[in-house]
Amino acid sequence: MATSKEKTARPKTSAKARPRKKVIKPKKKRKEKKISYHRQPEEMPLATWQAGLRKQYGKESAFTMTNIGGHRVFSDWSVRNPETGNTYKVAIRSRDDSANFCSCMDYKTNRLGVCKHIGFVLHKLENMHVKRILKAGYVQSHSSIYLDYRNGRKVKLSIGTEDREEYEKLAKKYFDSNFEMTATGFSKFEKMLTEAKKINGTFRCYDDALEFVLGQRDLLSRNAKIDRLFAKGTDSPLFDKLTTVKLYGYQKEGVLFAARAGRCLIADEMGLGKTMQAIAAAELYQQKFGATKVLVTCPTSLKYQWKTEIERFTKNKAHVVEGTIIKRRQQYAEVTAPYMIVGYHTVKNDLQQLNDLDFDILILDEAQRIKNWATQISTAIKKLKTNYAFVLTGTPLENKLEELYSIMQVIDQFRLPPLYLFLEKYQVKDENSGRVVGFKDLKNISHVLSDVLLRRTKKQVLTQLPKRMDKTLLVPMTEDQMIIHDEYKEVVAKLVAKWMRQRFLNEKDRKRLMLSMSQMRMVCDSTYVLDQTTRHDTKITELMAILEEFFTNDDRGKVVIFSQWKRMLDLVKGELEDRDVGFQYLHGGVPSKKRGDLIKCFKEDPDCHIFLSTDAGGVGLNLQAASLVINLDIPWNPAVLEQRIARVWRMGQENAVQVINLVSAGTIEHRMLGVLKFKASLAKGVLDDGEDVIFMEKSRFKEFMGKMVDLTGGQWVSDTEQQATMEEETAELAPQPAPEEQPEPAMPTPADKQPAAPSPIPGDDDVPVPVPAPAAGKDSAPGQAPLGGTPSTPEELVQSGVSFLTGLAKTLSSPEKTQQLVSSLTAKDEKTGQTYLRIPVENEAVVSNALQVLGGLFKAFGQ
Repeated sequence: MATSKEKTARPKTSAKARPRKKVIKPKKKRKEKKISYHRQPEEMPLATWQAGLRKQYGKESAFTMTNIGGHRVFSDWSVRNPETGNTYKVAIRSRDDSANFCSCMDYKTNRLGVCKHIGFVLHKLENMHVKRILKAGYVQSHSSIYLDYRNGRKVKLSIGTEDREEYEKLAKKYFDSNFEMTATGFSKFEKMLTEAKKINGTFRCYDDALEFVLGQRDLLSRNAKIDRLFAKGTDSPLFDKLTTVKLYGYQKEGVLFAARAGRCLIADEMGLGKTMQAIAAAELYQQKFGATKVLVTCPTSLKYQWKTEIERFTKNKAHVVEGTIIKRRQQYAEVTAPYMIVGYHTVKNDLQQLNDLDFDILILDEAQRIKNWATQISTAIKKLKTNYAFVLTGTPLENKLEELYSIMQVIDQFRLPPLYLFLEKYQVKDENSGRVVGFKDLKNISHVLSDVLLRRTKKQVLTQLPKRMDKTLLVPMTEDQMIIHDEYKEVVAKLVAKWMRQRFLNEKDRKRLMLSMSQMRMVCDSTYVLDQTTRHDTKITELMAILEEFFTNDDRGKVVIFSQWKRMLDLVKGELEDRDVGFQYLHGGVPSKKRGDLIKCFKEDPDCHIFLSTDAGGVGLNLQAASLVINLDIPWNPAVLEQRIARVWRMGQENAVQVINLVSAGTIEHRMLGVLKFKASLAKGVLDDGEDVIFMEKSRFKEFMGKMVDLTGGQWVSDTEQQATMEEETAELAPQPAPEEQPEPAMPTPADKQPAAPSPIPGDDDVPVPVPAPAAGKDSAPGQAPLGGTPSTPEELVQSGVSFLTGLAKTLSSPEKTQQLVSSLTAKDEKTGQTYLRIPVENEAVVSNALQVLGGLFKAFGQ
């Protein structure tokens, strides 16, 4: 009898009867190699690298996307960046980079056919099990006119499957063999659209293509009208009706150039009357082309000078915008003057309000201030919306090619190739280190920009200008000065050695380098500039000797003396007072309204012989009454030096001008002469028909900063307004490390959980605007308390409160942003279930400052 165990036992089977199950191991996913953001891989072509960077960044980004079209894959998608709040339209039409589209500016300008938003959508689609659909491709039924951005903007025809033969016949009339619109297509655009619609009602013309066509036609019609109005060229009588003063011949040419271009850069050398040309061009547009509103953006110190010149040279009124945000908004609503004048900081703070006013013309003065396109001010300026723009600067290229590139973004973001191609074409790099050592084909840039950039030098109009003579005097320092100078030099040498070993300096070391080099320059003037307890110098003695000789030969002559350091000019002031010599003194502490009185006194008072000025006077001031310019120190930037001299050597000067530069021998100042020469030759090669290829002298480059600073890639910040303050000796001089010296950023992973890092892609407009904390000793923007600090005046306290309430009101006006604010400030205790406030702070100092502000507020209300 079988047991229960035997009943349940399964019979044994042979190997043949029971085959073994084959186990298939999942294929290991090969780890994708990360592409460097800062150094091009040797085996990878430039375009492939740049496209790969954008796709990689898109994969690692925490964007969101919504299908707003009718297809599962080949559709239109709305892509939102939660960091910036920006939303873009992405059209997916191919798996590769041949037929997709994004509304972001990087896509439109990079000529790659891809951007980070497209990369993000394609990456998400690849993971949605739709690879077969992507691989099969998109079949377009309708035909359309679109704007191709891959090789500059081209209007093209895309023919779908419906009525293909009919559209091919239409293409032969208005498009070439590559389906690019011909001149006939532009001139008969409306007729072509009508014919296309008759063939099939689904025919489309995309908005960006239509806008481009209308812009080109406006340019053609405007130039045709200018030809009729100025049939006699510069001899046309209409010029006499534009301004109340007579224009020089070259200025008339400048007015016509600006009027024809619509958006252009007037880069005449300083002193040739760029202001007058811009005003006359604006008057022409108001009188003949229907323009009614002109926005003048300039440095704060020049706002009233612009007002004076507009009202002097035209019959129109100009209004200077100033005051708190409440007062400014009231002015925006009530002022009807044709010209509105604002400072750079006002544009940054009031961008939306200014765009809402629908200005026709932008006049941007001293445009070199936006040479760094990463700054908040530069970003805001480029977002001003006007049909026409006249950009003015005598120095569009001071240190490196990217500065000219940045300024051109205001005029036409499509004129130059994308930055990575632009630099590849014109930079010369060392084969071993990859560092920039020079430039090539600079004249080609002038050719490319010939119809939007106008540059004349004083040499070209020399018959209308007096002669100028420059002289550099090498002045020996005292032993005490040299000891201090060499102490700081040793600090610099150690930091340079560290950089050469590591190819990187941290923030602390960069600040030490900045301060040490700045202090070396200060002591070249006087030890008093450093500590105010000692005074060892020789330049003051040399200066007094020069003045004595000058006034002996010309007792009615006038002199302008410049220094970057206010304390150095304080010493000169004391010497002049001891000698009972009449003078005026301009520095950053002088209100802009009083500056006109200083200049007037210097020009008209025969007993006022000398004008002392920090670099605040190096921009926009007219001091032609003088015939001698003395620079007590040499700025890092040759353009700043020329700005100083151009205050005297400019149109209206009736005397020969002598320029004397005092340089301490055997010091950092002495070595800077070679640096200035290189930077000046760079600008000359692009702008002034100079040498086509420029290289740094290796010995000079190694001697100065021990190869630490790549003068073509680093930035020696020399903001003239900041230098004019009481803390000028802390002016920013620290160079930024070149891209290849920066460590690889840690990209967020996984992408769905962490926000992307700030974009390292040049030209990417979808980035959070950084809010840098001001450096120690720097002035805040006018009317604002320093960031992270306590307001020192009632006005600053009110301004801080208004700024807070304005930002809070803006946030609360959006339900989505309100919810984000609530979520960021509250948290729930897991044990008790109670909700409490969670306010993260940077450190204890922030809390302390906040309590001080609150205390100040209570005191203000209690008084």
